[in-house]
Parts: sequence; structure tokens; C-alpha cells
Amino acid sequence: MRESREIQGDILAGFKKDHMQLLFLRFGDQNMARTWLKRLRPRIATTRQVATFNAEFSRARKNSGGDDPKNLTATWRGVSFTYPGMKELVGKELYPPAPEDSTLGAFAQGPAHPARAGVLDLGEENSPENWLFGNSKGQQPVHAVLTIAADRIEDLRAALSQERQEAAMHRLSIVFEQDGATLEGTRRGKEHFGFKDGVSEPAVRGFDKPDPKNPQWEEGHPGTRLIPAGEFVIGEERVGGRPNDLPPWASNGSFHVVRRLGQDVPSWWAQIRARLKELKKAKAVPPEATEEWLAARVVGRWTSGTPITKCPFADSPNDAEAASDNDISYKNDLEGELTPLWSHLRKTNPRDGLALRPGEEPEPFEGLDGLDSRRIMRRGIPYGRPFDPAAGGGHGADAARGLLLITYQSDLVRQFEFIQQSWINNAGFPLDRKPPVGRDAMVGPDTTVRFNGQNLSFQQFVRTEGAVYAFAPSLTTIALLAEGKLTTDGMGGGQPGGGMGGGQQGGGGRGGIGQLGKNGTAIVYPPWTITTPVTTAKARLVLEPDGNLVVYDEKNASRWESNTARQGGVRLAFEEDGNLVIYNKADQRVWRSRTVGGNADSRFHIQEDGNVAIYAGDGTLLWQTGTAH
Repeated sequence: MRESREIQGDILAGFKKDHMQLLFLRFGDQNMARTWLKRLRPRIATTRQVATFNAEFSRARKNSGGDDPKNLTATWRGVSFTYPGMKELVGKELYPPAPEDSTLGAFAQGPAHPARAGVLDLGEENSPENWLFGNSKGQQPVHAVLTIAADRIEDLRAALSQERQEAAMHRLSIVFEQDGATLEGTRRGKEHFGFKDGVSEPAVRGFDKPDPKNPQWEEGHPGTRLIPAGEFVIGEERVGGRPNDLPPWASNGSFHVVRRLGQDVPSWWAQIRARLKELKKAKAVPPEATEEWLAARVVGRWTSGTPITKCPFADSPNDAEAASDNDISYKNDLEGELTPLWSHLRKTNPRDGLALRPGEEPEPFEGLDGLDSRRIMRRGIPYGRPFDPAAGGGHGADAARGLLLITYQSDLVRQFEFIQQSWINNAGFPLDRKPPVGRDAMVGPDTTVRFNGQNLSFQQFVRTEGAVYAFAPSLTTIALLAEGKLTTDGMGGGQPGGGMGGGQQGGGGRGGIGQLGKNGTAIVYPPWTITTPVTTAKARLVLEPDGNLVVYDEKNASRWESNTARQGGVRLAFEEDGNLVIYNKADQRVWRSRTVGGNADSRFHIQEDGNVAIYAGDGTLLWQTGTAH
């Protein structure tokens, strides 16, 4: 999966850059938007590119004793589309009306829709009417989200300049721009309240390395479970083998949630001080308890990232132990005596300590409704300057600051919305506690919680200031969108007598192939590997078990062959340079179309008239079997 050229690079590998900018775009003209997307596609970062860079970066940092390598930099781009944006590109609805409680229903509605606002419990303070982006009422609709991330600010600015010019040239308007940047100095790696962030991200089965002694967990990262890739990438294996029931064009893509969360830092810490004063007055906490002590209970960690399960009395920051900051167990604290049930960590990821009702056994990780099925891939980055009144302009209480929350998941409802509605905002989760547990005291709506025999009231000082639901497609689906030819016949899942052949590319996802009409021409975009026959009205392309590539007609008569029988061919690949190649088990070429070089925009057609051909991006015929009839 690390070699995938189909899956966008931020989904599994993660851009992990110090500087980021999101452009929220609106299309002004359908044809020009398609041209813009076609030109953008080669600049989109793939999993292979990002994973390779990240591995090299990690090696260099390790070899330097922990310092970031200054000369190893990259600039990445990713793109996602809202439902209106995809609809605009293809010129029609993407699928029939879907139930509100389904992912397709949520995607079509978007987070500002009243039905979704209720699910997310946005309330008056977080009303979409006040959002900076994502509310189509009174605002320009968002059609696409272009993410640009870079190690160096000058590289980000150069990429932004290019993308703004491209947008203007193709009549795209910028609805909103959102910046993000890692905080500097001692705040590095932390969010604006001062807590280490990004500690609890899941590992991915088939992407991250399993621990040889315990293969359900990631090697070198104690406490980090390996989650099936299908929870983040559509079309891959999911927890419990659940199907996705999504259109074929969704394969190798992921639903992309972007939320701007404003943080009122001075008010949040003032609230901590006020609650601590109440607790001390009631003698419900140790006399030496500090603001940081109570804040750690609210979050579930000390500011360094150290969980209070390991260090309950005081913070013990130690970079050497950072890899184990996610090694947390609540199985001996089912009722939250040490880490409260209303703490942020337990409300967002209960781990092994979720007893739904008092006295029950903890909920399992695996199974159809196991905790693993609720995980999301989170990519957060702060925006705005830190709160520091002594520092002057931009650092005061009224300055805009917060967290740009970005998540990837294959199911908007069962993952992202479930966590928000059923865990974070649900005062009755876990169930049947008396009094009720309360909401997430760090980020949730106003709530009352019970702590050491005292009732504590917490106001919400994290506000939603903008949100979109988008879809980050595979590179193949991007190519189809750029031609406006996305159909429900889509890619993958070959069916006898007219469906598409299932494919697998570069060890990554399935797909790489689109089709015009039920039995129309099949169009393959590189990189793609065939594993099953591809069938159109008058042609069936098959790599036979003996390694011979054959084109059969509708009467199953052979019309063309590669004459490679008994040469050990096991897979057929259409590569990014425009070459069609048969490989043997040793990954050696046994046949090729010789269309390599300068043909990066090539397309491989299995045509409805029976011909099989390769065309250049401008439509020039490069190679054919001559089997039209």
C-alpha cells in the first residue's frame, strides 16, 4: 500500500509539514474547471511519493540525533470536492437520493444542512450562519478544497502563487483561504491551549509495520493499534469485513472533513482556574493541585503529552518516552477515577476502558461495531499566533487562533459524526451513570460533570467557524472528473458480459479504470494493473494463465494476441509513461507496447467497437490491436 500511486498522499502517509494553506474554491465554468483539474492532477501528491519522503526524512532525523534535516524538503498538494463540486464537474447528480443517516446522504447535504447541524449539535454559538466558509446561504458555495503543504514558508508561497494563477486562469474563484502552521519554540507540536497534539493517530494495516510479538499493534509505537485500511480508504478491507455500499468511483478515495475550530485561550484557562478554586474550597483536590493538574484531568494528558494514567501526580516530560505517549490503558479505571470519563481522551477514543454500563465488560476493539470501526485519520494544524499579551499585535485575546481539524474516513456517519454525536456531545455516554457523565469538557458544548464528589460546570470555548464535507478521490477518479465522464458504472468490480475488470495498482488500491456507458469504451488511466478480464460490447481483454494477452470478440473468438504464451507473464500494467507491459513473477518485462516516453497523459482504451488502443493526451493514436469490427 505504501507504493500506491492511486491514493492521495495525505490520507495514509500524511503530509506532516510545518506550513499549510487550504484554498476553498468555486468553479465558474464547467469546461474550464475540468481543464484546471486535468492540469492539476500531475501535481497531486500520491501515497508512494509522500511515504517515501517521510521514511527518508525520519532516517535523516534519526541519523542527526533528532534534528530535522534542513536540506530535505518537499511541497505537497491534495484536492477534494464537495458534492456540489463533483456534480458541477460531471453535469448531473452523482447518485440517487440517499437516506439522511447514510454517508452518501451526509456527503450530499454537507455539515451546514439543518439535519447535519443537529447531528453535530452545533447550537447557536456554532451556527453555520456565522461560518467563514461552508455555509452556502449568503456565501459562495465551496466546490473544491485544494491543500498545499510545505516544509518552508517560501516554498508554500511559491506554490500558492502558482495555484492562484491557475485558478484565475480557469475562472475559479477563491471563496476562502485558510492558513495553518506549526507553533514555534517550546510550543512546537502543541495546540493553542498548550497540549501536545497528534499523539493518538491510528496505524494502518498493510501500511504500517506490525509488532512481531503482537501483530495487532504497530512496531515501535506501544499502544497504537493497526486498523484495517478500509476504515480510511474506500475499497480496502474494513473492520468485521463490512461492505461500503458506495459507488465504484469512490474506490481508493476517502471522505475529507475540514473544520475550523476557534479557541478562546484566555477564557479556557480562566475557567480552569475558577473550577480549581471551587474544588480547593470544597477540599476535593490536594492542596498542591495546580491549574495544569486540573487541565490534565480535563484533557487526559499533561501538556507534554504524557498521559495521566502513567503520571497521575505531576507531568514528567521525556522525549525518549514520546513514542509511548499513546500507550494508554483504562481497563483498570473503568469508572474514571483517575482519568475522568468526560475527559477529552476518553470521549474521543475510549480504548480498552469503555464499559457501556456499570459492571459490564469493556467493549471490544474488533467486530462489526468494535471500537476500531470508529477510528478516523486526523490531520490537525494550528492557525493564528499564540496567546501572549506581552508580545503585542496578533497575540492578544481577540486575535483569531485555533485548530484546523482535518480528518479522513470511509464513513462520515459511522466514524466522524458518530464520535461527535454519540461520544463527544453526548452527556449520557457512557450509559447509565448517575449522575450522567457529561459532555467532553475540553471541546464539547456547555456541560456539567462530576469530579471528586463536586459538580463542575464547563462552558464551551472551542467554536466551529467553518466546515465542509468533501471527497478526496483517487488519481483515476480525478482523471475521470476532469473529463466529466464519471458514471455509476464507474471502475472496478468486473461483472461478466459488460462490467469492468477489477484491477490493482502498485500494491495500492483497486481501480484505475473508468467506463463510458454500460457497455461502452473502457478507459484506463495510469498507473493500473489488470487482474481480471475487461469486457466491452465487442472486446474482452484477457491475460491468460499461460501469460498470453488475448483480445476476444463478443463470440469468444480470438482476434489478437501478444504471442507470449509460456513466457511466465502474470500481470499486465499500463504505466505512467504510457507503456503497456506484461511482467513475469520476477517483475521482468516479457512484452511491451513500446509507447514509452513523453506520453504521461496517455489513455488505454478497450473500445466498444472491439479495438484495443493507446492514445496520447491530445487524442493521437499511439498503438492498437486493429480488432475493430
